[in-house]
Amino acid sequence: MVSMKNNLVSFLAFLVIFLFISFCEAKEFVVDGKANSWKIPSSPDEFNKWAEKTRFQIGDYLVLKYDPNSDSVLQVNEEDYKNCNKANPLKSYQDGETKILLNKSCPFFFISGANGHCEKGQKLEVKVLSPQHSSKAHSPALAPTPATHTPVEILPPAPAPAPASGSSGMKFGIIGGFIVMLGSFIVLA
Repeated sequence: MVSMKNNLVSFLAFLVIFLFISFCEAKEFVVDGKANSWKIPSSPDEFNKWAEKTRFQIGDYLVLKYDPNSDSVLQVNEEDYKNCNKANPLKSYQDGETKILLNKSCPFFFISGANGHCEKGQKLEVKVLSPQHSSKAHSPALAPTPATHTPVEILPPAPAPAPASGSSGMKFGIIGGFIVMLGSFIVLA
C-alpha cells in the first residue's frame, strides 16, 4: 500500500511539473504567419492587425523573414516608430531570418531599414503581456463587444476564439491525455 502511495505521489509530482513547463513554454511567432513576409504590406496596418490577434508573452520569439540583400529590421523606440526614423535604432538585424526574444512586458517597435518601406506600412508594434496575463497567453485577442442594455447574465456564451496564427503546440490535448492517464492509474490502483 505504501508503494502504491509513493507511486501516486511521484506521478502527481511529475504531472504538476509537466503542466507548469507546458504553460511556461515559449512560442515562436512568424510575422504574418508566412515566409518572406517582412516586406511592404498590401495594406498599411497589415502587420499590426496580425499582431493584435496574438497574445505574446515574456520568453516568446518573434521571427521576421525577408531578403537580407534588400531589407533589414530595426528595433526602435515609439517615437522613431511613429516617424519612421531609422537614424538611431535600438537594435539592427540584417540576417534574413531574424529571431527576436521578447524578454519583457512592454510594447516592442520594429520598422524596415529599407528606404521608404516604413512609410508604406512596413512596421510592426508587438505588445508583450505581463506575467499576470499568462493564463490567457497565446490565445487570440478578443475584440470588445458593444455595450447593450441587456444584462450580461442572459447573453448567450461567445463562440470559442480561433487558434493564434503562427503559434504551435497542443497543450490541452496533451494535458487531457495526462488527466486520462491519471484517472486510469487511480482506478487501477
